[in-house]
Amino acid sequence: MDSSEVKKDTAAVIGQVVEWRRYLHKHPELSFHEEKTSQFIYETLLSFGNLELSRPTRNSVVARLIGKDPGKILAIRADIDALPIQEDTGLTFASENPGVMHACGHDGHTAILLGAAKILSEKQNELRGEIRFIFQHAEELYPGGAEELVEAGVMDGVDTVIGTHLWSPLEAGKIGIIYGPMLASPDTFYLTVKGRGGHGGLPHETVDSIAVAAQVVTNLQHIVSRNVDPIEQLVISVTKFAGGTTHNVIPGSVEIMGTVRSFNPSIREKVPEWMERVIKGITLAHGASYDFTFDFGYRPVINHDESTRFVHDTALELYGEASVELMKPNMVGEDFSAYLQKADGCFFFTGAGNVEKGIIYPHHHPRFTIDEESLSMGIEMFVAAALKMLKMEVSTV
Repeated sequence: MDSSEVKKDTAAVIGQVVEWRRYLHKHPELSFHEEKTSQFIYETLLSFGNLELSRPTRNSVVARLIGKDPGKILAIRADIDALPIQEDTGLTFASENPGVMHACGHDGHTAILLGAAKILSEKQNELRGEIRFIFQHAEELYPGGAEELVEAGVMDGVDTVIGTHLWSPLEAGKIGIIYGPMLASPDTFYLTVKGRGGHGGLPHETVDSIAVAAQVVTNLQHIVSRNVDPIEQLVISVTKFAGGTTHNVIPGSVEIMGTVRSFNPSIREKVPEWMERVIKGITLAHGASYDFTFDFGYRPVINHDESTRFVHDTALELYGEASVELMKPNMVGEDFSAYLQKADGCFFFTGAGNVEKGIIYPHHHPRFTIDEESLSMGIEMFVAAALKMLKMEVSTV
C-alpha cells in the first residue's frame, strides 16, 4: 500500500465528494424512507463502471467490486439516513426538507464511501478478492437497516468488515481507534406508574403517582451503584417524566421513559429484572400499580482485535502516531454491531470537529455539521485498508 498514491487519488476526487456530501445534506430523508437518497447512490455508483449493483432492500444499495483473482472479501459500510430535526446551521446547502436534517454525519459517510468506491473501481485489475460497498438505510431507527441487510445475505462470505463514524468531539485530522467494546447497546424502557388522582389539597385521599414515580426514578440509580461491579459500565437514564395537568390536581398516573446502555451481555439481560424489582417494590409499598416494558435495541459494537490492529496500522502508515488517538468506549449505540456478528471487523472514528471554524456542536443538534476536511481522511482510510488487504503483489523477473 503506497500512502502517497492513496492521498493523490483522494485529492483527485475530493471536490466531487464534497459536492455529493452537500447534495445529500440538502436533501435528507428519514430512516426507512431513503428512496431518493438510495436512487442517487445507485446512479452515482453506476457511472463508475466495474461495479455489480444490487438493491437488497428498497432503500439500500450494495456494490460489489470483484478483483482479477479470487481472494478475501472486504465489506465497507456507510449509513445514509437522516434525523427528524429542524436544521439551524445557516449553511448555504442546509436541508430543504422541513423537520429533517443530517445531524449525525451520515451524508459525509455516504460521500466518503462513494469516493472510495470511485477510486477502487478504477483499480479492479490490481485486486485479488472482492470489496462490497454497503450503503445502509435506517441506522437511526430500531430495528435498523443493518439487521435487514444481514438477513438479505450481504455479509455472506465476508472475511472482514470496516466502517467509520465522523465524530465531532474528535478534532479533524485525527483517527480514533478503540479496541474491544466501543459503543454500547441502546435499550429502551417504558413505565407507567398508576396511582389514584385527586385534589392537591387532600393528598391523603389519593395515591400520589408523582411522589411514587419520583422514588422509582431515584431508586433506579441504585441498580448502577449497588447491583453492578463498579468496573463494569452501565447507564440507566430517565429521559421522560410526564404527569399532571394543573397546579391543584394530583394525577392518576405518570409516564416515564428512558434508556439503558451497557456492554456486558449478562448484565444487559439482568437489568429488566432488576428494574422491575425496584418498580414493583416501591409501587406496592405505596398502594400504586404499574405497567413496565423493556425493549432490547442494537447489540453493543465490540471491535475484534485483529481487524482493529489492521485498521490501527493502516492509520499509522497514512498519518503517523500524532494523528491517531486511542480512545475510550462510548455509551452511544450503533447498528454496525449486526455486521460484527457475521465477520471480524472494526468500527473507528474519523475526527470531524474544528473549534476554530465553530464546528463544535454535538451529534443530533440542530446546528451540527462537520469539517469537510475530514472527508479526505475517511476516503484514504477505506482505500488504503482495501489495497493493503486485497492488492496483488506484482511479480518481477
